[in-house]
Amino acid sequence: MAKKRNKTIISCAVTGAIHTPTMSEALPYRSEDIARQAIDAAEAGASILHLHARHPETGAVSLDPAHFQQFLPIIKQATNAVVNISTGGSLKTTIQDRILPAQTFSPEMCSLNMGSMNFSFHPLVGKYDDWKFDWEKDYVANSDTYIFRNTFRDIQTVSETLAPHNIKFEHECYDVGHLYNLKFCMDVGLFKAPIFIQFVLGILGGIGPDLDNLVFMKRTADRLFGDDYQWSVLGAGGAQMPLATSAAQMGGNVRVGLEDSLFIRRGQLAQSNAEQVAKIRRIVEELGAEVATPGEAREMLDLKGADRTQF
Repeated sequence: MAKKRNKTIISCAVTGAIHTPTMSEALPYRSEDIARQAIDAAEAGASILHLHARHPETGAVSLDPAHFQQFLPIIKQATNAVVNISTGGSLKTTIQDRILPAQTFSPEMCSLNMGSMNFSFHPLVGKYDDWKFDWEKDYVANSDTYIFRNTFRDIQTVSETLAPHNIKFEHECYDVGHLYNLKFCMDVGLFKAPIFIQFVLGILGGIGPDLDNLVFMKRTADRLFGDDYQWSVLGAGGAQMPLATSAAQMGGNVRVGLEDSLFIRRGQLAQSNAEQVAKIRRIVEELGAEVATPGEAREMLDLKGADRTQF
């Protein structure tokens, strides 16, 4: 008898730390807009909401728990979706700063990058002449100087600091070596199965957004982790929908959202996160798969439950 296929979890990354307000009117940065778009994305079919905070007046990336506090309770009250707080947050701050929101609010999930890397989006600077806020142009232009630091010591700090919170990690792997980093961390006891891996393809500095690379990442993870993991795919920019579609066909889960791509199709900006969620949900269902509810996602990922969060 064939193994029963799991339902497809749709994650939505609502705002992120790469795109700036100039790049799209749809990108939320005020707390009320982050909350509204997150709720709308959940209603469209996202069972996991991957959340960053922004400064509500300037749109700059924020790690201030006070900014998260302005939207987390609203989202929790309005939807049953799983809240996933980023620990990536900023490319220019310490790991202690980056994990403070997760430490404060004890979400069911948070992201964890599995290796250091060059992480750049400086080519975007040439696409815009006028900027809404003074900080934006330099932030984008200087990203070619950024090293996204995630050392083994940093990873250990995250694991040990958040261990009392029973948080499930979205292990973000930007290249094949990150999978081996994760395997080492499991071997030394930092993480326990079942794990949730997010293959990240298409970021400048990481593995390219090619189908061959996705297949290779999946085969490598199968060899390293056997049946003790769930997986999802994040395709950056124009790779978002094609790679999500491929992941769905391969039996994986998918992530969309304005953090990862500002577009709904080539040359057309998305009007909202919910528009992207609705599109990938339609694709997934037309391919014959079922979309997981938040409750089903919790069961698949062995999450602690929304009643054990601190917001």
